[in-house]
Amino acid sequence: MTAAFADRLLEWFDRHGRHDLPWQHPRTPYRVWVSEIMLQQTQVATVIPYFERFLARFPALEDLAAADVDEVLSLWTGLGYYARARNLHRAAMAMAEEGVPETVEGWNALPGVGPSTAAAIVAQAFDRRAVILDGNVKRVLARHAAVDTPQESAATAHRLWALADQRTPPGRAADYTQAIMDLGATVCRRGTPRCEACPVREDCRARIEGRAAELPVRRRRKQRPVRERVLLWLEDSDGRLFLEKRPPSGIWGGLACLPVNDDAGSVDDRLAELGLQRDGDWQALGRLRHVFSHFELSAEVLATSVAPVSVADRPGEWLVVDQLVSDPPVGLPAPIQRVIREQHRVRLDRP
Repeated sequence: MTAAFADRLLEWFDRHGRHDLPWQHPRTPYRVWVSEIMLQQTQVATVIPYFERFLARFPALEDLAAADVDEVLSLWTGLGYYARARNLHRAAMAMAEEGVPETVEGWNALPGVGPSTAAAIVAQAFDRRAVILDGNVKRVLARHAAVDTPQESAATAHRLWALADQRTPPGRAADYTQAIMDLGATVCRRGTPRCEACPVREDCRARIEGRAAELPVRRRRKQRPVRERVLLWLEDSDGRLFLEKRPPSGIWGGLACLPVNDDAGSVDDRLAELGLQRDGDWQALGRLRHVFSHFELSAEVLATSVAPVSVADRPGEWLVVDQLVSDPPVGLPAPIQRVIREQHRVRLDRP
């Protein structure tokens, strides 16, 4: 008789699972919560250095709650999905006043915490049974039960939640939660599943039917539209670069960015809107391309020098380019940081 799904998975986890992740030592609600938010849409290997830097600066919930959101965003630069950082800060302030939840419902009520993330926090921080269904778990369950309806449908989500609940054991909540996430990340991988190493392969219907590579089923994505924009590199004679803070919501919300010319107006008109005056010709620095979930950005980067602006008159952030390369004091979108670093490297290479 085949052992229960959870028993086989936990036996595999004891031998092959990940037991040395930084948020596991010590495993506190604060550290688990920060890691789970960072791990949304992001792989463990990418998260680890960000987590370690973040916890070095904000070792406790009270430190994060008292911080300025710009500093939080600066430490998030390069990790992407910046709404996570803003929600993390908002949730920290709420918990500093109201206390740390201990239930799935309590965590789910906080900004940026959905049902699966709330369950993962409760299971790992408090070792209480809670049912998770992140991307890795969806893939494992869809293959094991041969769920061949599109992942995006409500009916599929309902079935996967039921399957997750059926397989979640009453004990060893923290270990089981980590185990099934580890299985999806390291064995039941997206493109190349390692079925020979899987502890639940014996009754995995996708393996038995030879369909592991085609499951889970996703609806065919529509082609992403391309948005053409112009980014403005505006530098004064003191080597300071002008950065405009983006609105708090939307793409790159709350981050410092090169000004964007996103309509049919001329770049000189955009300069006038910023209250700046051009002190040289426009020069093309190249083109930036970046893929978002629903569109692709294609932006020409144009540079010009601007007349020095006094501190009292400056309409935005003026920061020295060298500082933005080494230790940016503000949150920057990763593509903008790449442009800055590339321009800095080009200058260093000049004879």
